[in-house]
Amino acid sequence: MKFISWNVNGLRAVFTKGFPDIIKELDADFVCLQETKMQAGQLDADLPGYTSYWNYAVKKGYSGTAIYTRHEPLSVSYGIGIEEHDQEGRVITLEYPDFYLVTVYTPNSQDDLRRLDYRMTWEDAFRSYLKGLDAKKPVIVCGDLNVAHKEIDLKNPKSNRRNAGFTDEERGKLQELLDAGFIDTFRHFYPDQADIYSWWSYRFKARERNSGWRIDYFVASERLAPRLQGAAIHTEIYGSDHCPVELILD
Repeated sequence: MKFISWNVNGLRAVFTKGFPDIIKELDADFVCLQETKMQAGQLDADLPGYTSYWNYAVKKGYSGTAIYTRHEPLSVSYGIGIEEHDQEGRVITLEYPDFYLVTVYTPNSQDDLRRLDYRMTWEDAFRSYLKGLDAKKPVIVCGDLNVAHKEIDLKNPKSNRRNAGFTDEERGKLQELLDAGFIDTFRHFYPDQADIYSWWSYRFKARERNSGWRIDYFVASERLAPRLQGAAIHTEIYGSDHCPVELILD
């Protein structure tokens, strides 16, 4: 099975940049999207062969997630069951016989780290949610986690040390998740691969210079390790300031 995750940074815009053709070419079983930035009825977003599920933010034009799937789930849930955290359309969970698939758009800590405290509260709640699922069956969680885990995961670690996405606090929360029994699947296959990123600023020709960050992930329960077949970051695909990331599961 092939899984794709992509922060599209506005699905209506990406639809005009060949999104349906890109998804057809990727030929995935599951396509998870973050930052759709839309409300119900704003776009005819149906794709042939897929059923889609949507979680919209209360605030228009903000956040939002979606999953396209070729496989009918046993159940679908939206959010993590905590009202404080479920206003921004950040989480969708599909249940299947032998795993849960979760897509997430993790809150950004923002300039001046003005939302870092909220981010820490969110991180603890989301990790608890994932551990609750993992107690029942294995979990695959994907999306824009808004953090570069290690120095190898961004171009300029020293100058970004206290910037949103590379604070000790954010990196520590991702490590707590991994320590709770999860695998960063890209690093599982490519532990030392440098200079491959999933997000680039629109400023300063960052993508042309490959001055980026790896902040989009597939994280899986450790007991899925024997089923992991491959991982990829599709830096060749444009349309957003992020590129799609991929996981292959036996």
